[in-house]
Amino acid sequence: MASMTVVATTAVPGHLRGALTRWLLEVTPELYVGTVSARVREELWTSVTACVGNGTAVLVYPGDNEQGFELRTAGEQRRSPLDFDGLTLITFRGEGQEIAKRS
Repeated sequence: MASMTVVATTAVPGHLRGALTRWLLEVTPELYVGTVSARVREELWTSVTACVGNGTAVLVYPGDNEQGFELRTAGEQRRSPLDFDGLTLITFRGEGQEIAKRS
C-alpha cells in the first residue's frame, strides 16, 4: 500500500536530486514529498544513502508506533534520532562533539 513519504536533503549531488524528483515532488529546494509504496521508498533510500556524499538526508514515513511515523538519517548530522523506550527523540551535538550511541 502506498503511503506519504518525505525526504529532506542538504548539499547532496545533483544526480541524486534528479533521481528523487522522478518519484517525489520537490516542494521547496531539497524537500521531497510523495506517496509511494514501501518497496519504492526502500529503493529510494538505498540510493540516497549510497550517494549522499558530504551532504545529509532525512527520511520520514508512516509507522506503527505512538508517534505515527518512522525516521531515518544519512550523512554526517548534528541531529540524530535516538530511541527512548519506543519514542524517537532527537539528540543534538555541538561542534566537535560525538553523539553517544545507545544500545
